[in-house]
Amino acid sequence: MVAGTAPQWPDAHVDPDPAVQARRCFEIIEAALQEAGATLDDVVRSRVYLVDAADFGSVSTVHGEKFAEIRPANTTVVVKALLNPEWKVEIEVEAVMGAHDRVPG
Repeated sequence: MVAGTAPQWPDAHVDPDPAVQARRCFEIIEAALQEAGATLDDVVRSRVYLVDAADFGSVSTVHGEKFAEIRPANTTVVVKALLNPEWKVEIEVEAVMGAHDRVPG
């Protein structure tokens, strides 16, 4: 599981655009998965936390770009706030290595 991925760069910069924040979250998620020997193809579930429901469309578009053919189960939740008031989105995923390579039998 890659949990609580915040849209922040190493220098603590946070872009105000929710789509850019979602892309940053996925950069961090992909790096963490790679370190564990996995990829986005191994993701079976994602959770997206938004502080504004109006950002759903742009963040969902980024999610769709990242998981074009994979289609993991997804839950999107609107919350009152995240830890940093600049964050508009936080994303977490669960991966099972080789999950999408298995053929039902």
